[in-house]
Amino acid sequence: QVQLVEAGGGLVQAGGSLRLSCTASGRTFSGYAMGWFRQAPGKEREFVSTISRSGGGTTYANSVKGRFTISRDNAKNTVYLQMNSLKVEDTAVYYCAAGSYSVHDGDYNNWGQGTQVTISS
Repeated sequence: QVQLVEAGGGLVQAGGSLRLSCTASGRTFSGYAMGWFRQAPGKEREFVSTISRSGGGTTYANSVKGRFTISRDNAKNTVYLQMNSLKVEDTAVYYCAAGSYSVHDGDYNNWGQGTQVTISS
């Protein structure tokens, strides 16, 4: 088990940037792939991005490809999501998760509490 705490959400204008971070407790962070998911009001939770245990592999949802970058620092037990060129439709609660390298939320068994990202027009 690993406990996850997200930070970095907020309110920005469309076209702006935000950097989310997710810090894990415990000494097994490098044993997990890490994913970011998001859930907008009235919508299902959706995959955003994932990064392999070493950081050598990354996958992105088509909706964020080219705008978002996932990275991790295993020495700091932290995964990041750099979000650029933000759009109104990126507004959601963003969750980080630890598990297997996958686009499916069922393959992650540790979740953070979420951080709100709001993009204004």
